[in-house]
Amino acid sequence: MSGSAAAGASPTPPVPLAELTVVSEQVASGLRRPIAVTGLPDGRMLIAEKEGTVRAYHPDTGLAAEPVLDLTGRVDPSDNERGLLGITPAPDFARTGILYVAYTSLPAGALTLARVPLGAPERLRVLLTQEHAEYGNHNGGQVAFGRDGYLYWSLGDGGHAYDPFKAGQDLGTLLGKIVRIDVNRACGTKPYCVPPTNPFVRVPGARPEIWLYGLRNPWRFSVDPVDGSLWIGDVGQGLVEEVNHIRPWQGGANLGWSCREGTPVFDPQQCREGGRYTDPVFEYDHYNDNCSVTGGVVYRGSRTPQAWGTYVASDYCSTRVFAVRPRSGGGYDSAVIGHLPTQPSAIGTDARGELYVLSDLPGYLNRVRFEWVAPASG
Repeated sequence: MSGSAAAGASPTPPVPLAELTVVSEQVASGLRRPIAVTGLPDGRMLIAEKEGTVRAYHPDTGLAAEPVLDLTGRVDPSDNERGLLGITPAPDFARTGILYVAYTSLPAGALTLARVPLGAPERLRVLLTQEHAEYGNHNGGQVAFGRDGYLYWSLGDGGHAYDPFKAGQDLGTLLGKIVRIDVNRACGTKPYCVPPTNPFVRVPGARPEIWLYGLRNPWRFSVDPVDGSLWIGDVGQGLVEEVNHIRPWQGGANLGWSCREGTPVFDPQQCREGGRYTDPVFEYDHYNDNCSVTGGVVYRGSRTPQAWGTYVASDYCSTRVFAVRPRSGGGYDSAVIGHLPTQPSAIGTDARGELYVLSDLPGYLNRVRFEWVAPASG
């Protein structure tokens, strides 16, 4: 989500979630397995396609025919969940044209975080990798800058099912984690630095890049540009899909996997006596046509001020739209407020904070807006 979206409080108080609904409009088609979308300061949207290409869309001119970046020579798109997975512009993109990308790399399937100038794939520089050869699924892959200026990257637990490497609770691997690094500096032989405030910097045996742990497959997370908090959609095993809301002061939080799946205990052998686990703020069952949460964004646009501050996510199979909002006095409200087009693979915003959603196999880009339905006066 762009940090240039509205930064202050909305002048219009939010309305109850039950009074909101979402409406989608298809604005582009012909994409090939689009899986990540981000807004640029000039009004364009960049769309990552699984095979390794990046396409540009502008509301005035539509979808450009040719890719603006082609990384197909580096990307392993095999299996359903490998490929080019995440893309975000540098905070100074308007000056530098630098993008940060996450992908599964050739030849061995390593999860890879890299920096690359738009249109200059030969100048790509790999920043950080994590081996992920055994299974094709659970790659994670979201990248986003926080309000703190650091880059966050999500990695799945290594794949298959049942956390075969017990990675979720293992601080010695980046699998099943969200990492936080400083990409504006280099430290020693590394092309990045570890922020000194990262929670495990001085923990023996722990990877200092780790910000959060206990995740299964955090396919999509976002940063709220107003308060800097992370909203994470973590894909469940077969019982619960979950959304976590992590404030900036909660670095080091243990989100539970694979001791827990959501709030239920999943594998007691992975639970530690006296362990502290951070509960999801919203979870829903893996049944009723649901299969996989697609984490979304907090609405900070201006078109529908009544929805300001509302987090929206969806499910890849059921396409239900889940709205979640913190209560001022604590706790969270949630509601189902409609459906998105088929197979929502990513939800993002333009530079003004207005919503877009990608549809995977149909290859669509859709603009999403809220509608406020005021209750009938009685």
